[in-house]
Amino acid sequence: MFNLKFLKSLKEALDTKANLVAFSNSQSLKREDYIQSLSSNELRIKADEQRLEAMVRQQLKEEFPNIEKSSSYDLLVDAVIHNYKSKQLQATDDAEITE
Repeated sequence: MFNLKFLKSLKEALDTKANLVAFSNSQSLKREDYIQSLSSNELRIKADEQRLEAMVRQQLKEEFPNIEKSSSYDLLVDAVIHNYKSKQLQATDDAEITE
């Protein structure tokens, strides 16, 4: 009788442990998927920002020859990008308010 009780308690303990391990593994996979989605979003945003910066630099060079030699060229590029993002954010906010 003692052996049967012991075996039942051992089986329950192992089942509980197996369930916990299975749950932990499923959570780990969900977490990895979430982290992967965040990483891909961040990479896409970074690529978009780099494309925008390249476009701004090219446009400034076309409109103002030899401006890239200026000491304030990088500051000008940053300011143009900042203004563009601010206007884009404001337009997005305005669109959400009217909806």
